[in-house]
Amino acid sequence: CLAGLLPSVGAHLGLPGCADDHIGLPAARRYVVLLADGLGWEILLRALTEAPTLADWLPEAVPLTVGVPSTTATSLASFGTGLPPGRHGVIGYRFWDRAFKSYVAPLAWDAATNPRLLQSEPTLFERAAAAGTAASLVIPEFLAESGFSAAAFRSPAAFGYDEADLAGWTAAVAAAAQAPAALVYTYDRSLDRAGHAVGVGSDAWREALARFDTAAAALREALDDEVVLLITGDHGMVDVPAGRRLFIEETPELAADLDHVGGEARFRHLYTRRPAAVTARWTARLGESAWVLPQAEAIERGWFGPAGPAARRRLGDVIVAVRDDFALLTKTMPFEARLTGMHGSLTSQEMLVPLFRVA
Repeated sequence: CLAGLLPSVGAHLGLPGCADDHIGLPAARRYVVLLADGLGWEILLRALTEAPTLADWLPEAVPLTVGVPSTTATSLASFGTGLPPGRHGVIGYRFWDRAFKSYVAPLAWDAATNPRLLQSEPTLFERAAAAGTAASLVIPEFLAESGFSAAAFRSPAAFGYDEADLAGWTAAVAAAAQAPAALVYTYDRSLDRAGHAVGVGSDAWREALARFDTAAAALREALDDEVVLLITGDHGMVDVPAGRRLFIEETPELAADLDHVGGEARFRHLYTRRPAAVTARWTARLGESAWVLPQAEAIERGWFGPAGPAARRRLGDVIVAVRDDFALLTKTMPFEARLTGMHGSLTSQEMLVPLFRVA
C-alpha cells in the first residue's frame, strides 16, 4: 500500500523500525519519490500510448492501494507518516472535528496554526533526518510553506519550484538528491487538475499525461545512476455524468437529521444525533448505489485501519461510500458541481495507483 512506501525506503536507508517486506525496492542510499496527484493505475493503463516512457518502465511497476478515503489529503498524510488514516487522523478532504467544533479542510490548513493539531504522529522525513539522511521536499511554491505540508511531512528542508519551469524543477530535484544518503519527495498536480476539470476520459487529461511522461523522462535523465526514482500517485479518478449526481439538500430523506456534512462527493461523512435513523433512510434511498455504514461498522471493517482518538472525533457518525460513477453533492460545497472527474470512494479505479521503480 502507499503507506508502506516510505517505510520501505527507510529500510534501505537504515531507519529503525522500517522494513521492505512487501514492496521490494531496489537497494540504494539515495531515493527520489515523484508523486503525481491523480495518477491512477487503471486510468494510466488505458492511456499508455500517451506515455511512452512510463510504458517502457511498466515491467518494473506494481499497483499499490491507497487509504480510505481515496483522496489527496488522506493519501499524502499516509505517505508522509507511513500510517493508515485511522492513526494519523486526516480522514478526508473536509471533516467536522468534534473537539474543534468546526470544519477542517486539511489542504487549506493555516500555516500559522500548529501542524500537530492536524496530524501529531512523527513523519518519515523527521525520522530520516534524525538518522542522518538528507530529507527534503521539492514541491510547488504555494505548498512549500503550507500548513498541510508541515503536518504531513515536517521535512527540515522544503524548496518551492515554479510549475512552469521544467528545467528548474529537474535541476532542483537532482541537487537535493546529491547527499550521500538522501530522501527527496517531489509532487506534480497537473493530472488531477485536468481530471477534475474535464475528466480522465478527455483529450486534455491525455495531453497532461503526455507532459508528465516527458517530465518524468527529463527527471530520470537529470539524476545520476546511483539514485533510484520512484513514481507513484495518491488516487485515481472516476468521471461522473450529469445524470448520476444527487444533491443531499434536494432529497428530503437524505437531508433529514443531519447536523454537518463532510467528506467529498464520492465519500461522505454524515454527522448526526440520530445515526440509526439516518443509516436506515440512506440505505433505503441509495440501495446498491452506495455503502452506508455506521461509524463503528466502518472501523470494524478496517476501512481506516486502527482508529485512534483524532480519527474517531472526526469520522462521521454515518459514512457513505458511493459505487460505480455516482456522486452525492452538497450545496455547502458548491464547487463540487463543477467537477467532472471525482474520487474518494472504494472502487479499484480510485484506490489503485502505480509504483514505478526506476533504478
